[in-house]
Amino acid sequence: MIIAWRTRRGARVVEGGTGDGAARPPARAAPRVPPHRGEGDRERLTAFGGLAALSLDAFSSVAYGPEAIVLVLVAAGAAALRFTLPVAAVIAVLLVVLVVSYRQVIAVHPDGGGSYAVARRDLGQPVSLLAAASLLVDYVLTVAVSLSAGAASIASAFPVLSGHLLEMALCGLLVIAGVNLWGIAESARVLMLPMAAFVVLILGIVAAGLVRGHPAAVVGGARPVHAVEAVGIVLILKAFSAGCSALTGVEAIANGTPAFQEPRVRRAQHTEIMLGVLLGAMLLGLATLITRDHVAPRAGVTVLAQLSAGAFGAGWLYYAVNLVTALILALAANTSFGGLPVLFSLLARDHRLPHLFALRSRRPVFRFGIVTLALFAAVLLIVVDAATARLIPLYAIGVFIGFTISQTGLVRHWWSTRPPRWAARAALNGAGAAMTATATAVFLASKFTEGAWVVVVIIPLVMLLFARIQAFYRAVDREIGADLVAAPARNPAEVVIVPVAGIDRLTGQALGAALTLGLEVIAVSVHTEADQAAAFRERWDRWDPGVRLETLTSPQRSLIRPIITFVREKHSDRPVAVLVPEVEPRRWRYRLLQDPRPAILVTLLRTELDVIVCTYPYRLTTR
Repeated sequence: MIIAWRTRRGARVVEGGTGDGAARPPARAAPRVPPHRGEGDRERLTAFGGLAALSLDAFSSVAYGPEAIVLVLVAAGAAALRFTLPVAAVIAVLLVVLVVSYRQVIAVHPDGGGSYAVARRDLGQPVSLLAAASLLVDYVLTVAVSLSAGAASIASAFPVLSGHLLEMALCGLLVIAGVNLWGIAESARVLMLPMAAFVVLILGIVAAGLVRGHPAAVVGGARPVHAVEAVGIVLILKAFSAGCSALTGVEAIANGTPAFQEPRVRRAQHTEIMLGVLLGAMLLGLATLITRDHVAPRAGVTVLAQLSAGAFGAGWLYYAVNLVTALILALAANTSFGGLPVLFSLLARDHRLPHLFALRSRRPVFRFGIVTLALFAAVLLIVVDAATARLIPLYAIGVFIGFTISQTGLVRHWWSTRPPRWAARAALNGAGAAMTATATAVFLASKFTEGAWVVVVIIPLVMLLFARIQAFYRAVDREIGADLVAAPARNPAEVVIVPVAGIDRLTGQALGAALTLGLEVIAVSVHTEADQAAAFRERWDRWDPGVRLETLTSPQRSLIRPIITFVREKHSDRPVAVLVPEVEPRRWRYRLLQDPRPAILVTLLRTELDVIVCTYPYRLTTR
């Protein structure tokens, strides 16, 4: 007696006997197949690799975050620069709150998605759509801003390239997208050295500047500072919101948690802590030097360049800092390539994006998401001609909407689940939500007329797109699944029609397959002249495959429309299937050379007729 069942994992297990009571020997276990390159845990991220692959956006923000604070405060005169460190300290407190919050997000939502995953579970569909749309806009802007800023930094060091910013940005985009298509672990290995060099140099600036006690050199042209605004709560709020741009990228690790090695939750949380410690140290250290040395904006140089010259002098280390900063700004785009494809996959699983975005290659990477992000960023770079100034007003709004949603969602989560110390956690997340919401409101109010209105328009449109795609998939589910109660009928097609173009192996194999599908098989050939049809029938009769041949004449030289008409006539009174033979080259580069008519015929049959349509591929072995 043979007994078969399926285990929980779906493996089919068979036990039985010989019929006379003798037990059969146990089956030998199948040999373990070694994973292909890209399939093992080795191709996922370690904690340090995750820091390189997913944190460059956050690290690079110290190149412009402190400067953003200075540019706002200097409107009240040089004396107002003393508020740089207090503002940076408040931002550092918010950084601590965000790091703790996203460690919680990683634990609660280990499948990634960040604020989208939080909103989907705890805040409902409209808010989850807002979170997803905000993250999408922010990630695309991150790529565009990083590459355009990196190109501008390179051009400032090499003025001969100043007229080729767009070309440099697009080349950088192509390289980063290509590395990520190869594998996220590969991208981390490529980025480890630049990341380490940048962090060491920035911390070196802080240490050397604090030890030296005064600037070693001053660079840049003088720029007079005139007070045009009084120090007040509005100015401080503007400086706070501007400096919060240094926090962009903090959410990327939570969004990309599935890319980590096991135990992925613990590794992602460790990476989040390392990011918070390093980013906070760099931010507070640079703000301390700015406050102590009264560093004001100067013509031709950035604030970071002034701090570098003050710490190291105007020698080779000064130029090394500028070149590494330019490189990091360009490579910061990699953060989006680690986070957005994962978000796309979650949206696809929730039927809010086409399902192809949930497909993962053997590497494992979400290639459709990577390519789509690269295309969006390329279009944006071309539209603004790689001008960073045109992108900055749009930047950081989306990510702070996501910050606010994730904090609010966690408050709801703690309130509903009430684990130990839930009140303290809810209070922490509530304070963070209030701070990020304030920054978002100030961002929108201060930058609305400068271009932020574009984000206000685009985010609802993206939300509408997600909702319409989800509505389509729901309509499909209702139509194909609501009344599925009866067993499927087992009625084979009465007629199988096979379009043929010649007498060869392709035709012979296709007819053999058709004979197994239906009760009657009809071969159909189309000719432009009657004598061609007669000659083909004569050859067919000599071959005598045992299949009836119908020859059609098409004076208009249309080879597809007569077949569709013939199938429609046969299908008028009985079930019909059509088996279309086609040649399939072994190498992809030859597929453009094959006859497109079988594919066109299949498309038209499926569009115009309610018949079963199959293809029979003849796979070439030499081409």
